[in-house]
Amino acid sequence: MIAQNMVNPSSWVETGVKISQVRQLYLFKFTDELQERLDGLSERKKAELLTSEEAAELTGLLELDRIFTLMNARIISESQ
Repeated sequence: MIAQNMVNPSSWVETGVKISQVRQLYLFKFTDELQERLDGLSERKKAELLTSEEAAELTGLLELDRIFTLMNARIISESQ
């Protein structure tokens, strides 16, 4: 495993996360603002323009996104 610097993913939970109804399920999603930030950082990474602070932020956001993907997949699978 490679150690990486990242912003603690839980720092966005209170202000950057919403629960949205999709069909009859409630799933975790980023707020529009946090999703825009993730998209912007991803674009800056592609252009190789990230600062080290932005890289740490992007790493934390991607980790939170992975966590939500797993949680939402579990919610979906258990609802069937």
